[in-house]
Amino acid sequence: MESYAAGETTPPLLEETIGESFTRTAATYAEREALVEVATGRRWTWAELDRDVDAVARGLMAAGLEPGDRVGMWAPNCAEWTIVQFATAKAGIVLVNVNPAYRTHELAYAVEQSGMRLLLATSSYRGSDYRAMVEQVRGDCPALERAVYVDTDDWADLVAAGEAVATEALAERQAGLRPDDAINIQYTSGTTGYPKGATLSHRNILNNGFLVTEAINLTHEDRLCIPVPFYHCFGMVMANLGCTTHGATMVIPAPGFDAATTLRAVQDERCTVLYGVPTMFIAMQSLPDVDAHDLSALRGGIMAGSICPVEVMRRCIDDMGMSEVSIAYGMTETSPVSCQTRDDDDLERRTATIGRVHPHLEIKVVDPVSGLTVERGRPGELCTRGYSVMLGYWEDPAKTAEAIDADGWMHTGDLAEMREDGYCTIVGRIKDMVIRGGENIYPREIEEFLYTHPDVEDVQVVGVPDEKYGEELCAWLRMRPGAAPLDAAAVRAFASGRLSHYKIPRYVMVVEEFPMTVTGKIRKVAMREESAKALGLA
Repeated sequence: MESYAAGETTPPLLEETIGESFTRTAATYAEREALVEVATGRRWTWAELDRDVDAVARGLMAAGLEPGDRVGMWAPNCAEWTIVQFATAKAGIVLVNVNPAYRTHELAYAVEQSGMRLLLATSSYRGSDYRAMVEQVRGDCPALERAVYVDTDDWADLVAAGEAVATEALAERQAGLRPDDAINIQYTSGTTGYPKGATLSHRNILNNGFLVTEAINLTHEDRLCIPVPFYHCFGMVMANLGCTTHGATMVIPAPGFDAATTLRAVQDERCTVLYGVPTMFIAMQSLPDVDAHDLSALRGGIMAGSICPVEVMRRCIDDMGMSEVSIAYGMTETSPVSCQTRDDDDLERRTATIGRVHPHLEIKVVDPVSGLTVERGRPGELCTRGYSVMLGYWEDPAKTAEAIDADGWMHTGDLAEMREDGYCTIVGRIKDMVIRGGENIYPREIEEFLYTHPDVEDVQVVGVPDEKYGEELCAWLRMRPGAAPLDAAAVRAFASGRLSHYKIPRYVMVVEEFPMTVTGKIRKVAMREESAKALGLA
């Protein structure tokens, strides 16, 4: 079991609500820039952002919304998303993050399961008619009283109605809130069954955003470029709440991720910090004109969502100037971060590990069957306990009890090893582990090896059915521009003598892209299904 190292300076937890924290920051840095939306050129100082957040909070109160009521936000990254995040927090309204990729079936489930009374949304995004989809599901969602489209006059009407609510009424509402109140529901992108609504409190996410950015030395002098989605904890907690607890500037490069647009935003806005999942950094580093961008202001950032290949990290440091880039590990149910590398960690620790346990948290690695803590250096399920563990899954006590045990430990489902130095490595998901002829194989080890091939840009390895061995390995490869595709024989030749024979993939599929969630995570379940079908093994 590992807790935060006693020899380090441990910042105290923030025992306040998100609204209290935001109001204090806005007063402290009133005339400094708080928010930039690059696509529209709109900018807010902290004083202006606080004014607009309060106006929307009063508008929500005028709409009859009470503390604890649920309001959804269904939109890509935009300034209104950030404003709604803090307006709902000030008014004590539970914000329900609605995945921008949702279609009618998924939307109806999130609206109905959460008991959403009001939905804020854009009219459309990337060819999807959100307004039409809302109308399709409204009949099946009796609790949904109203939809407000933030890119229409609806938004101005919502704000105007709030003028009838006194500022003192909002202040009184905010004063009655408590840090342990539920304030956010995020539906996890489950691979089986319906998504589960991780319910998070002010205390959960305010502190995680604060402590994640403490670890990268964020200050009011920093400008953070945020290409990761607000729908997910990476955007709304690690980015937005990280900025608002430190007075840093939030820079939204575009509604959705685009590599060239992101680099231009870093250059033009003189961003000092950049967030992304590994595939985002790979895309930026693969641009033919990447070296033409002036990234001289960039000092660091955070990479999370999946394991970082060594070469990608090396290029972040050497080519992009991100000497202080950090790796963070977590899950929605833990607000999200449990482990993180520090700014003085070497390249090996930043790529081979997920760092050390976060302040005010505990972690342990247990045998998935017995539940007993395993020895250091042996794989087991990573569990975490502390302030960051969610309140539970919304209205689903059975699923909550499956995830959080009687002693308060959150079971992550990730296979990890704890090293002697207290750093952890993730060796895979319990469900992703491949068992070939009785041998346990962790795909990540093989992925890291195949990344070293000079023609491979990205790689994922999954298990597929096999009559003789139970499972065999299939490698999905994305080739570097101009490189010839590799087949199974070429991969075997490259790996022979360097990997154990049973770890060498039997099958190889060369693809343009991997199936991914909107938050940038690889969908290995989909990859296994597609592999088996393509290879005639289903």
